[in-house]
Parts: sequence; C-alpha cells; structure tokens
Amino acid sequence: MVAIARALMARPRLLLMDEPSMGLAPVFVDQVFDIIKTINRQGTTILVVEQNAAVALSIAHRGYVLQNGRIAVADSAEALLGAESVRRAYLGEV
Repeated sequence: MVAIARALMARPRLLLMDEPSMGLAPVFVDQVFDIIKTINRQGTTILVVEQNAAVALSIAHRGYVLQNGRIAVADSAEALLGAESVRRAYLGEV
C-alpha cells in the first residue's frame, strides 16, 4: 500500500502494477483491489499484471491472457469471466 501511495504522488495518468496481491492475506487483497478501483474511478488508467485472474478480472474493463509470452486471449473482462474455456483453463474452475 505504501508503494501505491508513493506511485500516486507523481499524479500519473497511467499506473503499472505487478502482482499487487502477492504475499498479502486475503483481507488485504480485497482492500488493495478496492483501492485500485477507487484510483481508476478518479481517472488514472491502471495496467495490472496479476496471477489471481478472477480478482483482477472482477475489477477490470479488459483482460489479456498471456501464454508463453504471447497474448492468447483478449476480450472484455466480463466476456473472459463468462467464457467457459477461460474459466476452466485459467481460473481453476471445472
């Protein structure tokens, strides 16, 4: 959270975040993603790289799935969450 605050001090138009949930307890993951949503609503574009795809897609406008360094799937976050193939392959659903 300190890293997010520090980045925001520069008033960026684009904020890049790499694994903002890594190493956090679940309650803090929810807080961080709530903060990310708030920052975005205030006008900052945010690019998040996150392995917790379900949480990331739940707040995203668009999603991209990388496989072997290439974009394998790209669509709206809503469409990716609704796609059975994406849910099975990348979100751990059966």
